[in-house]
Amino acid sequence: MENQFSLAGKVIVVTGGTGILGNAFINGIVAAGGAVGILGRNRQVAEERADAINKNGGKAIVLIADAMDVEQLTAAREKLLSAFGRIDGLVNGAGGNGPQGVLQNDEDVFKMNIDGMKQIMDLNTWGTIIPTQVFGEAIAKTGKGSIVNISSMNSKRAITKVLGYNMGKAAVDCYNQWFAVEMANRYGDAIRMNALAPGFFLTEQNRNLLTKPDGGYTERGELVIKQTPFKRFGHPDELIGALVWLLSDASAFVTGSMICVDGGFSIFGGV
Repeated sequence: MENQFSLAGKVIVVTGGTGILGNAFINGIVAAGGAVGILGRNRQVAEERADAINKNGGKAIVLIADAMDVEQLTAAREKLLSAFGRIDGLVNGAGGNGPQGVLQNDEDVFKMNIDGMKQIMDLNTWGTIIPTQVFGEAIAKTGKGSIVNISSMNSKRAITKVLGYNMGKAAVDCYNQWFAVEMANRYGDAIRMNALAPGFFLTEQNRNLLTKPDGGYTERGELVIKQTPFKRFGHPDELIGALVWLLSDASAFVTGSMICVDGGFSIFGGV
């Protein structure tokens, strides 16, 4: 029986490929047989990851670009096409939060950093849409492909302090459904768009919010664990199965969906 979950012969670009979750994404794609474009701003990390993949028999290329910069993304697209001749998939892994998008409990809610919130919202919203505009055009010329966005628990529930991030991911969810319909109307079942919605995974952006230097949980971290039926944070590798499924032909009739990988956080009522 043909392995529908295989990514053999497929070329996938991963934005945010130099991040913690991005590392799991690129390794999962390569393990499933795909070639990967590691797109990010940190050249040293991207080159280290690509070298490790290529030395182990996989196929990876470094693409240095800002997910919000059309010219840089276009140059990255042409480099990827020059190397592999096609693009079959895109993982919109770029995004995240920052201190400018956090409203602490002791701060005046009517004097929040609006510019900071806008910056984080734009990063997550347009940092998803702009790469899709650039790489999606190449996928359409290939004739068949899959685009996977990264949503969040923040898009569906009121997570305190991080308004810009919440709104950015809510916009990603709206775009995920809207663009999936546009692709279906224009390309039939050839080009699909779906989203992964991770629960709480420790990343560079949230580690200090959720854990203490000694490895224990902060008050916020304790609240997350309390609301997660599995009573732990996720491990980045636990996103790989759902990602590969969405990129592969095994999910050929799936579009506009959001797959929660969250240890039950999204369904738990707290009682």
